[in-house]
Amino acid sequence: MKDQLAKWCDEFLLAAKGFLLASRKKSFWPPFILTFLIFGTLINLLSNGFSSFGLIGINLKSGNFLGALNVIKSAFLAIFGVNKSFSDWLLNFCLIFLQSSLIALVFFVAKHNKKTNEGLESSAIVAGLVVLGSGCPTCGTTLLAPVIGTILSGASGAISLAGKISFLLNVLAIILAILVFKKLGFSAYAIIKSEEYMKKKEVTHE
Repeated sequence: MKDQLAKWCDEFLLAAKGFLLASRKKSFWPPFILTFLIFGTLINLLSNGFSSFGLIGINLKSGNFLGALNVIKSAFLAIFGVNKSFSDWLLNFCLIFLQSSLIALVFFVAKHNKKTNEGLESSAIVAGLVVLGSGCPTCGTTLLAPVIGTILSGASGAISLAGKISFLLNVLAIILAILVFKKLGFSAYAIIKSEEYMKKKEVTHE
């Protein structure tokens, strides 16, 4: 058991090194930044259920484009903790950062290895779990509460139960993200070290 744990930790350390090495490549940052900003904004919009989208729709229908932009702007700024409690911000930020890292690693590894469907599918699962759990316990749980309330025939404990479920989904998302990160980061490490070896070999032959 100790040997397996030590092996897993060693592989995770190599995966972290792979992530750091990949982050030095210019090709790493476009998918990371796009995912971080777009996914982060979406998660913050969903933290209030679909009311934010409804407000955007109302503003657009009335021709108040500035009002719609302000809603999106608030969600965007929330990525960096503006008008959010620290606990809610920290959890969402970790999830957004992990998801962005996974997508960036998927694109990086995809440039060298076409067999990345599993990593992409796993990243999509993580994103799905984060979206479902985006109504974290202190965010109103407005995504899950109506569904649970319907199942439980409007039971008064629906909101409380939704909060617990959304928290568990976020925890599950983090665990899955770490496992996928380990796999993709390790692949990135192997790719980069292989490239470095081939370059040294070419220089030696010259």
